[in-house]
Amino acid sequence: MRILLSTYGSRGDVEPLAALGAALQAHGVAARVSAPADAEFAALLARAGVPLAPAFAPVREWAKEMINRSRSASPDDRARLISGQAAEIVARQYEALSAAAEGCDAVVAFGLFPSCAAARLVAEQRGMRYMLGTFCPIWLPSPHNRPHEYPSHPMPAGVTDNRLLWEMDIRTKNALFGEAVNGHRASLGLPPVQNVRDYVYGKRVLLACDPTLGPWLPSDLIDAVQTGAFILPDERPLPGGLEAFLGGGSPPVYVGFGSISVASEAGRAAIEAIRAKELRTVLAHGWAELGLVDDGDDCFAIGEVNEQALFGRVAAVIHHGGAGTTVAAARIGAPQVIVPQIGDQPYWARRVAELGIGAAHDGPVPTAESLSAALEVALAPKVRLHAHKVAGEIHADGADAAARWLVEKMR
Repeated sequence: MRILLSTYGSRGDVEPLAALGAALQAHGVAARVSAPADAEFAALLARAGVPLAPAFAPVREWAKEMINRSRSASPDDRARLISGQAAEIVARQYEALSAAAEGCDAVVAFGLFPSCAAARLVAEQRGMRYMLGTFCPIWLPSPHNRPHEYPSHPMPAGVTDNRLLWEMDIRTKNALFGEAVNGHRASLGLPPVQNVRDYVYGKRVLLACDPTLGPWLPSDLIDAVQTGAFILPDERPLPGGLEAFLGGGSPPVYVGFGSISVASEAGRAAIEAIRAKELRTVLAHGWAELGLVDDGDDCFAIGEVNEQALFGRVAAVIHHGGAGTTVAAARIGAPQVIVPQIGDQPYWARRVAELGIGAAHDGPVPTAESLSAALEVALAPKVRLHAHKVAGEIHADGADAAARWLVEKMR
């Protein structure tokens, strides 16, 4: 059996599929991953021993282009911009996935909705099995949570019935993505679909998040198979300079904000807040290319390193709330401060606070004062003790559980 794993997104979208691909191979399945062919993702998949089938464009290059387009768009133009981007992704990703799917029996799609729509189209055209996957329960229809709110399609004021809101979500996704999906279907000689959301989601979805961090409450609106988070084992040693820094004093605070728009300001505020507590800082450059504010010996800047090894040696982890970083810190027992920005990040911030393993920053734009208050919570001895307790409840075998389930069902 051959399975194609498809995604389009950042490292948090690609690394879990490297873990799933490796687990599938261990169960005798020929797996390949279609993902952006950025150099770091190619190296990541090579380390996992999983073949890379390039997606339609490297994601850093594409993201910069999309940001430049949106800067000049008025609020009224943003919905049309989203629809235009979706049509471009569906068309280009369809071509990429058509090549990647050669010889495959099934496709499991994660990432951006238009990319998953392209995977669904390829599966339909080729008669392949298809399944959608996601890393957070809030993306799935459920009476227990509201749908994601798009800037151009706000939720109606005063409506609290989640079932009604999910019905409205069908109309929203039709408005944003219907033309992209049905326009491409027309080019293939296929009839239009009336509900693009349910066409892409299907009846059963693979939910790849830890049930302690992101529990799934049963929903009659969709069937979710929760397997746990997909974690790629990392045995790489830490760089020598980082090892020396870690060994040269008390455990530092890790700071990493990926590619978020306020990363530079957040990095400076974090260093100021950490210094005020007479602690040291390990600063991750990330896609935003954060840099140190001065040449003080209490800060050390790093590129991409083994977070599984690093997080066990820090006092706390300050980050923006990506699903991968959240579970990486939680399973090692490192207290967290999450500064959420978009997407599922507010959900992970709330869960970290609810579980008592860290703090959720109030608002997306941090200051030294606001981060200091959040860090005070995360550094409390009772939070560290509870973070260690919760770490024992989080498992790293989600990829293997998903691989075993897929092998059984896809056959």
